[in-house]
Amino acid sequence: MYEVYKTDEQWKAELTEFEYHVLRMAGTERAYTGELLDEKRAGSYHCRGCDAFLFEADTKFDSHCGWPSFDKEIKAGVIKETADLTLGMRRVEITCAKCGGHLGHVFDDGPTETGLRYCVNSVSLGFEKQ
Repeated sequence: MYEVYKTDEQWKAELTEFEYHVLRMAGTERAYTGELLDEKRAGSYHCRGCDAFLFEADTKFDSHCGWPSFDKEIKAGVIKETADLTLGMRRVEITCAKCGGHLGHVFDDGPTETGLRYCVNSVSLGFEKQ
C-alpha cells in the first residue's frame, strides 16, 4: 500500500518508543512540548519515519494551538487525508503518503489564503535547515 513498508519490529528498531507511539499508533504529543514548535529558521520539514519532504518552513505559522502548524504541503500528494471519527468528533487525520506515518490533523480554520491548518506532531517531523 505504501512505497515504504516495514514490519512493526522494523519500525520499533528504528524509532524511539515515543516516535513509534505517534507515527505508527496515531498517538499525539502534549501541546506546547514539541521540539519544533518554535523553530523559525528557513528549511524543510520531513517525515521522521521515511524522510519524505512534507512542508517548507515558509508555510509554517503560529496558530497558538500547541503544535507546529503549516498552511500547505510541500507538493500535492505527499500527505494522505483520512476521516477520523475518534474522541467523539469529526476530524481529518493526515499521514505521510510514502510510509503511512501519523502526522496529526488538518483543519479548515487557517488564517492564510489556503484556509488550512496542518496541525502536526513535532515528533513526527525532522527539520533540515536551509
